[in-house]
Amino acid sequence: MAIRSIRRLLFAVVMILALSAASYAQVAVGVAVSFGPPPLPVYVQPPCPAEGYLWTPGYWAWDPEFGDYYWVPGTWVLAPEVGFFWTPGYWAWSGGNFVFYEGYWGPVVGFYGGINYGFGFFGEGFVGGRWDNGRFFYNRAVTNVSVTNITNVYNNTTVINRTENRVSFNGGNGGVQARPTREQEAAAHERHIPPVAAQTQHIQAARSNPQLRASANNGKPSVAATAKPGAFSGRDVVPAKQAGGSWKPPANRPAPGGNKSGGNKPGSESWRNVQRPGGSPVHPSELPARERPAPQSSGNPKQDQKYQQQQQKLYTKQDQERQKLQQKQEQEHQRLDRQKVDDTRRQQVEQQHQQQTQQLQQKHEQQQQKLQSQQQPRERSNQSKPPKEEKPH
Repeated sequence: MAIRSIRRLLFAVVMILALSAASYAQVAVGVAVSFGPPPLPVYVQPPCPAEGYLWTPGYWAWDPEFGDYYWVPGTWVLAPEVGFFWTPGYWAWSGGNFVFYEGYWGPVVGFYGGINYGFGFFGEGFVGGRWDNGRFFYNRAVTNVSVTNITNVYNNTTVINRTENRVSFNGGNGGVQARPTREQEAAAHERHIPPVAAQTQHIQAARSNPQLRASANNGKPSVAATAKPGAFSGRDVVPAKQAGGSWKPPANRPAPGGNKSGGNKPGSESWRNVQRPGGSPVHPSELPARERPAPQSSGNPKQDQKYQQQQQKLYTKQDQERQKLQQKQEQEHQRLDRQKVDDTRRQQVEQQHQQQTQQLQQKHEQQQQKLQSQQQPRERSNQSKPPKEEKPH
């Protein structure tokens, strides 16, 4: 009996380690859509703003509140670690619906559906640059890099894929018919980092812009790419030259803004058709973007600067906690799929997810209130001090 107990314990430990090793593998976001995204629009790449920035291609995301796709502009993002590359997310036909697999940072570029995003991401791997002795060298044959500001460049024209393909999803009718290689499957289990805070804020800004919805721009967004995340105005904003092809949503698709309850809608399904509990957010990705208060002056520049630094540190930590919980819940979704559990069990898990998300939201609100309360006494103290009298000359 003791030997059996030890074996069971060892098996449990191995399973935990296996799940932990796969925790940063590319995972499906918990939403399925019955119709595919528009083709990728045609646009040019804005210039790289500075050394160390890597290109992240634009893509179509799904907004369940409006039952519509919206364009997330391509942008340059600072690599979170030396030696890391970006593996783009992609849509794939799975189980009768279109499911989105989120992108990630890692030491190797993994599978991204065979989608030709351009600018070095031509469907397999990445040829837009390479790391060498802690510095990133840019391939000017496929990326827009000025040698005036960045000198670590090279030219390799032999890697350019001339095949023009604007299809934005893998599998299904009309999709890219690509499958991951053994190397790409192995890369999916390397140590990964989810989208950084700047990327999350970039996505939220795109989602809140009505002009980026497919129903408004017909596949030709006015902001197709930006020089930096969230910078949707200025001279480095690039509009789409043209739509990637014709696209029409199904006739039974709900009108934009018609149903904002967050529940099930025609044309979209919550996780595997499970009825979602209540109308409040179930997962961290569905939480509204936080409104950041404008910095206030207390009359003490040093105190103001310290408060702003504390506020930024808190926002970064909270973004990381949101992403961590989102990944944990997505892994639970995948485990339910593998176990093929019934809808009752799925509903119970979704209720747990809703409680976790609400608790996290309340925790973050309390942290923000506490930080603001610490600043208010300083402001009142500075305001109560009488002005210094000038001595007569």
